[in-house]
Amino acid sequence: MTFKWWKILCIIFLLITFTAGFLIKIPIIGNLHQTARNFFFHIPMWFGQIALLTLSLGYSIAYLRTQNIKYDIFAGEFAKTGIVFGILGLATGSIWAAYTWGEAWSNDPKQIAAAIAVLIYFAYLVLRSSMNDIDKRARISAVYNIFAYFIYIPLIMILPRLVQSLHPGGMEGAKGGGNPALGGSNLDATMEMVFWPAVFGWTLLGIWISNLKIRLGLLANKNLINE
Repeated sequence: MTFKWWKILCIIFLLITFTAGFLIKIPIIGNLHQTARNFFFHIPMWFGQIALLTLSLGYSIAYLRTQNIKYDIFAGEFAKTGIVFGILGLATGSIWAAYTWGEAWSNDPKQIAAAIAVLIYFAYLVLRSSMNDIDKRARISAVYNIFAYFIYIPLIMILPRLVQSLHPGGMEGAKGGGNPALGGSNLDATMEMVFWPAVFGWTLLGIWISNLKIRLGLLANKNLINE
């Protein structure tokens, strides 16, 4: 396996995340206390998912334009890794909620929206596995992927901000009823120095995992590539 420069960066960024993320001194923010360290894991995983699903969208569009089956393979594998990141995001969020809100699942609008978003992409995988005709599967999956992405973005980034929510950025959170926002004056310079390496580290890890799966997919379908 070629050890490219971005893989080295991925390792460095994640080492920073797992060492500095647990060792640096963080400010006491509302009722978060030491659980605020989850800020270096939970939120970057969602950033990584957005990046992976955006790449999946791009390759679905590329497939529809070129009909090259390799782009369908790329789209499918980036989506699969994005789903894994979504599950990890839900898991770390539930752990965080259990300590700060008193229960792992409180039917908060942002929790529900995130769960629906992950289920939409699970349906994408079910759709892919339900068809044996490779070209038909690629076309239908690409179209579904485009619609799924433009449902996913409002679900996790827009709608939760328009309703009452315990999450930072939601209406209730903005009034002080939920977690205080980890941003602005609350996000001190030290936390920011760890947060952004965490975002890039998790994103690069997702790309790395996807690339490994893509290589396997290309080998399994090498007779179909560029036909």
